[in-house]
Amino acid sequence: MITGATGKVAFPIARALAADNEVWGAARLRSPADRDKLTAAGITPIAFDVSTGDFSGLPGDFTYVLHAAVDTGTDDWIRCLHTNAQSSGNLLYHCRAAKGFVFCSTGSIYAYQGRRPLTESDPPGAPLRANYSFSKVAAEAVCTWIAEQHRIPLTIIRICSTYGPQGGAPADRLEMLLAHKPIRLHPDAPNNYNPIYEDDYVEFGIRAMEVADTPPVVVNWAGSETVSIEDYCAYLGKLVGVQPVFEYSPNAHTPLWPDVTRMHEILGRTKVSWRDGFRRMVQSRHPEITLPVTA
Repeated sequence: MITGATGKVAFPIARALAADNEVWGAARLRSPADRDKLTAAGITPIAFDVSTGDFSGLPGDFTYVLHAAVDTGTDDWIRCLHTNAQSSGNLLYHCRAAKGFVFCSTGSIYAYQGRRPLTESDPPGAPLRANYSFSKVAAEAVCTWIAEQHRIPLTIIRICSTYGPQGGAPADRLEMLLAHKPIRLHPDAPNNYNPIYEDDYVEFGIRAMEVADTPPVVVNWAGSETVSIEDYCAYLGKLVGVQPVFEYSPNAHTPLWPDVTRMHEILGRTKVSWRDGFRRMVQSRHPEITLPVTA
């Protein structure tokens, strides 16, 4: 089962698994298009809202579970905390027969450490979107406790920066480029990230289910290459013929630069280079743009 199955991270993973497995895609399914999207990919759709805490219509005997459903916490921190922490823990217990359960956390839980990569042992902080980040810190604690109490194999992935045909932060910045809007960045430049392309995060999502263990495996989930937003926007600008404009502000999110040493040991190395991935992202999202051969 994949929760949040219509989302930009979960859907490609569910679609890939459906080629050789029976995959249930759990999502709110607010529109017929959402259900059709899953069905067309060979995924069995199931209407499920994790925030309700009602698992009565949900089987508990899935072999593997990837839990990507989330409340972003933009308007109600209490609901956000309940959904992301308490309901995730309840779902983990409901699916306690699974051989592997993946909880999707976020790299934005980390307190900023300045000009160095963030390791899995670094402390949490309160960056922008603090409600969301705080709820994920709580969720990691709840899920870890339940997994250890009931011997449920668990992997906690701290998702850093995904992108591809389905979207992601780099895709959002591409749209800002094309609209000639300034891109807001933190003043502690360069703003380093390790973006991970869809092909690689699909592979790593499946791998994360396979390596689940007790005590839980906690790992950063990102690309193997480090590149700054400044550099990748300059590259995007060359591809689409627009010069990026940056606006530095202390109110922008601090750079999310993950240490991927542990990831390489547990999940492996990513295969798609960031330049190749960004070019493929532009081609898929804007086929009307003719890309230069040499960029």
